[in-house]
Amino acid sequence: MLSIYRHMFTIPDLRRKILFTLAMFGVYRLGATIPVPGIDLDAVRLFQQQQQAGGVYGLLNLFSGGALEQFSVFSLGILPYITASIIMQLLTVVIPKLQALQDEGEAGQRIITQWTRYVTVMLALLQSTAFTFLFHVGRFTNGIDLVPNYTPGRVSLIVITMTAGTAFVMWLGELITQRGVGNGMSLIIFISILSQFPFIFGQIWGQTVAAGFVIRFVVIILVFLAMIAAIIYVDQGQRRIPIQFAKRVRGRRVMGGQSTYIPLKVNTAGVIPVIFATSVLLFPPLIVTSIPSNAAWVRAAFNWVDRNLGATGSASGWYIIILFFLIIFFTYFYTAIQFDPQRQAEMIQRQGGFVPGVRPGPQTARYLAHILNRITLPGSLFLAVISVLPAIAGLIWNIAISFSGVSILIVVGVALETMKQIESQLTMRNYEGFLT
Repeated sequence: MLSIYRHMFTIPDLRRKILFTLAMFGVYRLGATIPVPGIDLDAVRLFQQQQQAGGVYGLLNLFSGGALEQFSVFSLGILPYITASIIMQLLTVVIPKLQALQDEGEAGQRIITQWTRYVTVMLALLQSTAFTFLFHVGRFTNGIDLVPNYTPGRVSLIVITMTAGTAFVMWLGELITQRGVGNGMSLIIFISILSQFPFIFGQIWGQTVAAGFVIRFVVIILVFLAMIAAIIYVDQGQRRIPIQFAKRVRGRRVMGGQSTYIPLKVNTAGVIPVIFATSVLLFPPLIVTSIPSNAAWVRAAFNWVDRNLGATGSASGWYIIILFFLIIFFTYFYTAIQFDPQRQAEMIQRQGGFVPGVRPGPQTARYLAHILNRITLPGSLFLAVISVLPAIAGLIWNIAISFSGVSILIVVGVALETMKQIESQLTMRNYEGFLT
């Protein structure tokens, strides 16, 4: 393993990419510590001392790398871009023009990416306005007013600063993708979540020691490690569909006749369904807590959401059940978007290939759809179980656990993809990689 690290830094091009990526991580973490202008820094420090883990706020703070609790210029993190990407992917399915742009290749993808940036800025404006109001009324801050002088000018300054911070983070992610190693947006989420793990496990340790159950902390650590191993194992699992190409005679040359396979991963959709489901469950608490009214129905709705969907406290049984089934639904949905059996069957037929024992054309499409549905079920169940395990442990032991299976899936998934990209760079230069 040490020789692999040595080879990574002996290749000048790869070394520059890795160092550039690390430098961008440093810039991002530096920006996460700079507070926005116009807030009460003493109130922010008081809130940091009193805050509790768990709830929607804890999850948002985790994805922002702790920037939200400091009310920094990067408070929104990369979440507006993720939400915008989800919206654009969903619209691509229902709007023919977007589908046509996606089919155009690189040129069409550039247009979709530009529209995604515009949607990101609009979402950042809306979310920064909502968070500024919530921090003023103290819905997420235990009643502490972080914006005491709530005037139009001050609010505009905070909103513009947070929106600019989101645009800057989006630019950093694109820079990492172009000049660094791996997918920049995914790596920003990766470093955000990873930076909070020491603090999270410190909180869990404090809760378990205070309750006199140190063994529970040991069990949580063991389950955490087992989840990482299981994610790596399932991520490598795939069903290989054999493809045979017919021989063709052109002049004196015999072409074709090779055999290959289509690798269908057990977890084809990756962590995207988990992010989809989590984003959907974030909306009810944010909407309810943003309604500036003391009406009885508003308070009743807030209490129900707070109690059942984890607006400010730990997740309940309803949250776990809804998240579980949403992940299964979005896994099937996103897999259907990513892999079209009909289009794949037509491509195989045009290239003169066929699946042994299956007729080309519609029968191949039905065969691929059948196999895809069979392997998607265990993959979706695995994603759902991993995602809700920490929440179940917190519910049983009455412990506020900030990290979730969502964060573990993202961290391990991004780490594996980045390692594969580095391995491909090493393989091109005849070096042994991480996974081989």
